[in-house]
Amino acid sequence: MAQDQDQGSDAELAQLLRQLVVETDRFAEMFGAAHGMHRTDLNALTVIMDAARRGAPMSPSQLAAALHLSASATTAVLDRLEAAGHLHRDRDPTDRRRVELVMADHAMQLGQRFFTPLGAELAEAWATLTARERRTIARFLAASIDATVRVRTRLVQPRP
Repeated sequence: MAQDQDQGSDAELAQLLRQLVVETDRFAEMFGAAHGMHRTDLNALTVIMDAARRGAPMSPSQLAAALHLSASATTAVLDRLEAAGHLHRDRDPTDRRRVELVMADHAMQLGQRFFTPLGAELAEAWATLTARERRTIARFLAASIDATVRVRTRLVQPRP
């Protein structure tokens, strides 16, 4: 990237962030195309996986809210993912009315096989960053995500 007086400006950071989003979208679309999955299906699996990693079981209504989908659209996504064997719906043992979404082990393994090379390449690209630089980048990304969520929340009302 060329060095100039605009390096690090708000405009450049926004442009680079957009470019990263486009490139990661292209990468995810390759995975989806290779496995016959819609982009919304991939987003759903990501949200469910991230919730599981936090130890917070995901319900269909929580998934609908996270993806800003109607109940019927969420059911269609879950039906496709379940039919493909990527997840299953479990009843909460303490409250049988509550349904928890659980990713199948093979879906996790499939994602790991595809995304591990990207993780390795990113780790190599980040290897020269200091701990302080990494903390700054983490703060930047978290602030960018928070800002995006705030604007999205103001612009879009939840669907019934």
